[in-house]
Amino acid sequence: MVCSSISGAGGATYRKMMGEYVIYCDGKVVGLITENTFYLKITDGGWAMLGGDAVLAPPYQGAKDHFVIDAVNTGRALLSDLVSVTYDELPAPKSKKKKR
Repeated sequence: MVCSSISGAGGATYRKMMGEYVIYCDGKVVGLITENTFYLKITDGGWAMLGGDAVLAPPYQGAKDHFVIDAVNTGRALLSDLVSVTYDELPAPKSKKKKR
């Protein structure tokens, strides 16, 4: 559901990892889904868009805080814009070294 809601942000995909889902946008990790909650990485643009309405929490024990996004009650346009802003501010993924 989250990937279809953020499809306006670009190539949104997900991958299941250890009981959680990692959310990618054009190859960059932008967030996680754990226990039916969408966690989006924190960026300055995200702060600007969410303002005082931002809710923060770590997606799992020992993790950094992320924005907690109510994907069901947040409009598709806002979700797409949030993910786009986050994507633009995150660094490019590191290239993987080939094994010999």
